[in-house]
Parts: sequence; C-alpha cells; structure tokens
Amino acid sequence: MLTIHDYEAAALKKLSKMTGDYYRSGANEQVTLRENRMAFRRLQIRPKFLRRDVSVRDTETTFLGTKVPFPIGVAPTAMQRMAHPEGEVATAKACQEKGVIMILSTISTASLEDVAKAAPNLTKWFQLYIYKDREITTSLVRRAEAAGFKGIVLTVDTPYFGTRTADARNNFCLPPHLTLANLTVEKKGQTKMSSKSGTSGLNEYATSLFDAGLTWKDVSWLQSITRIPIIVKGILTAEDALEAANHGVSAVIVSNHGARQLDHVAATIDCLEEVVNALKGSKVEVYLDGGVRTGTDVLKAVSLGAKGVFIGRPVIWGLSVDGQKGVKHVLDILSNEFNLAMGLAGCANINNVKEKGLVVRKGLRSKL
Repeated sequence: MLTIHDYEAAALKKLSKMTGDYYRSGANEQVTLRENRMAFRRLQIRPKFLRRDVSVRDTETTFLGTKVPFPIGVAPTAMQRMAHPEGEVATAKACQEKGVIMILSTISTASLEDVAKAAPNLTKWFQLYIYKDREITTSLVRRAEAAGFKGIVLTVDTPYFGTRTADARNNFCLPPHLTLANLTVEKKGQTKMSSKSGTSGLNEYATSLFDAGLTWKDVSWLQSITRIPIIVKGILTAEDALEAANHGVSAVIVSNHGARQLDHVAATIDCLEEVVNALKGSKVEVYLDGGVRTGTDVLKAVSLGAKGVFIGRPVIWGLSVDGQKGVKHVLDILSNEFNLAMGLAGCANINNVKEKGLVVRKGLRSKL
C-alpha cells in the first residue's frame, strides 16, 4: 500500500457492495464528485529553487490554537463500524497516535463517550446536525462538552440529504447489528434505520429528524448554549463566509459534503480563494475538505489560503483494510507526501507554502 488509491482499491474489494457504494458515491450524476478531484489537477505548482535550505522541513501548524504536526485532520465520516468492527474508536486511536484532530460524526456507530475514553489525549471536535427536537441537539452538545470535545462543527449544507442514487438502488440501511451510538442515550433519538424498496434508509432518517428550517439565527442559538468554539462546515461562497463571521464562528470549512448533497456545485478547491479573500482581516480560520488524495493536494490548499485540510474517504479506506494501523498509514502517506512536496517546491515551513504564486491555475504564469 503506497498510495491512497491503493487503499481505495483494496477497501472496495473487501467491503460489501452496499457499504462500498455508500462510502464512495456522490449525488445524482456525480459531476461534483469528479470535479473535486479534477480541480486539484488544474492547479500547478511553481517551485522556487535555491532560495532557502530545505534539507529539513517543518510541517507543524495550529488548528484553532492546537499544535498539529502537519496541516491534515480527519473529517466526520458516518457509521465507520460498517468498515471495521472498531470503527470510530480505531480511527480515534490512530489520530491520537499521529497527533491530529479528529471530527466525530453525530451519526457515528461509536458514542462520543466511547471515543473519548479510547483516546483520552486526542483533540476532538464534534460534528453536529440540528434536530427538529432541540432537546436532542442540546443534549449532544452537553455530552460533547463533558467528554472534552474542543470544537462543535455545525454542518449547514444538509437540511436533508441529497439524492444518492447508489444508496437508493442498494436500499441502503444500517446493518442490524449496528446502531447510531450517539442517539442510544437520547430518549427520542432514532438509533436504527431501515429502507423501503428503492429508497435509502439514511435519507429517510435525515428527512424525519433533521431540522430543514435551519437558518443563521440557529447558529446564534447554538452559540448561546455553549462556549465551545463553533466551526461551520459547508461554506462555498463569500456571502456565506461573511455571514458566518458576522455570527461569531471561530472557523469555516469549505466543503460540499464530499459531493454528496447538491450536484453541480463547484469543487471545494475552486471555492477556497473566494472564501479566504472574504475573510481576510478577520480571525476566522479557513479549512477545506473534498477531493484531497495526495500530499500535493494538501500543499495546493494551504498555498491558496487554507489553514489545513480534512480527509474523509481516505480514512475509511485505511480503516477498512487494516483498522487503526490502516488509518495511521493513510495519515503517514499523506503527511510524508506533503513533507516531500514542500521540499521539492522550495519550502522549508508552512509560511513558505503560503507565499503568493507558489500555486497557479493552468495557463496563468508569472509575467516576470
């Protein structure tokens, strides 16, 4: 296993069709799913040679004040015990071992308490959907606080789930031996899902329980019930970035939900500069997820203004193949590729990566 693509191929051979399709598929025609990757390929690196000593590179940075060894974190990915018996617990242990931040999904198959217990030294953020029943949402926030989570990642692009044709064809549902573990202690929380022929159980779950009436006033409401920093995930435009800043969030994640919501939206790397420029002068940090598969992808995102990136599917592929060891190896691959790319591009540290002109779009060259 030398690349993320090696892990993906191996994982898809191992997983059932229903599970593999769930993890890898996008919405509708999957145009945005393809664009998330292709957009990275349209960016070129312009290395700067002999300007500095790159024999030793420093990849360390911070995510909301927490030191991390490289600008890569783990994105929220649901129902990981479909990929491996230890699921989110194995992922948490690998993240703790590597010193990176993990975002735990609301609809995980290991509870936030179990994850906290398994990896007590892990810096954890909790991804949150706002439920119609606000008592459930409030309780989840209180539990995250008690379990030592350091960020609440509010997903704002999912009033309901997009059309994932593969899931409908497979009649996707959570296997009967698994539950949505964070909801088992909530008296009104639905912990199972089933599906009718030609439908997705996950879509039915979201439609029945998520609050589709979510607006910016609900971000203010969330701020009022917790002092944990709020990170808004699902920002693609300058307008929404400014709204997030005006509502006092600590960070935004430029994300299109892994291309699983609205098809034909732009690739996240194509939206990044617009969001970064909109937030210049503010204290709001900008992150990116979607389509990151190589160390050069990480370098491109950081160069264009991201504080760091979060990866989802690559973690699932590593988890599927070799549990905790597989997740750790995926992080090793990406961090090593990023380190090498930095040196070959003439960068000795993260500040060098952020220098203007290191990454350009094809056809846009220096006029010097």
